[in-house]
Amino acid sequence: MKKFGLLVAGGIAAVVLLSTIGPMVGLVVSLVLLYFIAKQFLKADSIWAKIGLGIIGFIVLMAAFHNVPAIIGAVAAYVLYIIYKKWNQNKTIKFKEESDPFVNFEKQWTDLNKN
Repeated sequence: MKKFGLLVAGGIAAVVLLSTIGPMVGLVVSLVLLYFIAKQFLKADSIWAKIGLGIIGFIVLMAAFHNVPAIIGAVAAYVLYIIYKKWNQNKTIKFKEESDPFVNFEKQWTDLNKN
């Protein structure tokens, strides 16, 4: 039953990720453009160049804000990663403390040191 739940959650996350690929690419492209525009803005000596780059930077910033749903796609990718890790996780066998001789030895040793 646990694998079925992981399969359903993974399917939903995959559909969300695929539907937000466009905004994710748009966000990356607009952030890269914004980075280069900011670098050119800092290098510019002319006031008109700074005004022009400021206007272009503002337009690209608005394009970046338009692609905010890409954050949902990033969360879906992270959910897919977590589901992948859980899917391949092996169950560990836990020993009872009473059956482990070293735990019993430690308990007996502490009891002897108390007296």
